[in-house]
Amino acid sequence: MGANTKVYDELAESWYHLRHYTRFRRELEALAERWQGGRLLNIGCGHGPDFLPFQDAFGLYGLDISGEMLRFARKYADKFRFSPALVLGDAVSLPFRDSSFDFVIAVAAYHHIRGGENRRQAFRELWRVLRPGGEAFITVWNLRRGLFSREVLVPWRTGGKTLHRYVYVYRPGELRKELQGAGFRILSQRPRLSLLRPFYRNITLLVAKPA
Repeated sequence: MGANTKVYDELAESWYHLRHYTRFRRELEALAERWQGGRLLNIGCGHGPDFLPFQDAFGLYGLDISGEMLRFARKYADKFRFSPALVLGDAVSLPFRDSSFDFVIAVAAYHHIRGGENRRQAFRELWRVLRPGGEAFITVWNLRRGLFSREVLVPWRTGGKTLHRYVYVYRPGELRKELQGAGFRILSQRPRLSLLRPFYRNITLLVAKPA
C-alpha cells in the first residue's frame, strides 16, 4: 500500500479531530437524494464523514489503506449511530466481487495513488465492482502548483512533526480521459473544461457504468 499508509496511520487522530465533517456536504446530500438507497462503497473512506448523507437509506461499506483511519471511522460511526462495514484494502485491488455495489463515492482518494498504471488499474477495479447502471462520484485535487509539478508532497503538521502525503496533480481533461478509458460514461464534471481557467481546488465527476 506504500508510504501514504504509514503517513495516514500517523496523522489519523489529528485528522479525525480537525476534519470532522465532509467538505462535500451539498454534493453528497444531492447524490443521496438522487440515488435513494442501495449498496454504497466509500473508497478512501478515512475516518468516515462522507458517509453521513447516506446513513439512513444505504448499506454502507468503507475501504481505506490505513488501519488507524478505520479505527477512527468506527469511532465516528458509533458517534453518529450508523454501522458501515469497514475493510482494510487498496483501491488498486479491491477486495470485493464483481458488480457488488450500486453506487461508489471516492472523495480525495485516487490522487494519492502512485504511478499512472496503478491509477488506471484502480479505475478498472472501480468499473469491476460497480453494477451495470451504477454510478460513482469522484473528487481529486487540482492544485495551482500543478503548473510546475505533476507530483507533490503535501505537508501535515501533527505531534510536533511534519508528515508528507503524496498527491498526483490531475488536470480535468486527463481525469475524464482515464475514466472514459476504463469504460465509464461521464454524467457531469465540475469545473467544466476551460483553457482560460485551468486551475481549481477540486475536480469532481459523476460517472456511470453503462447498463
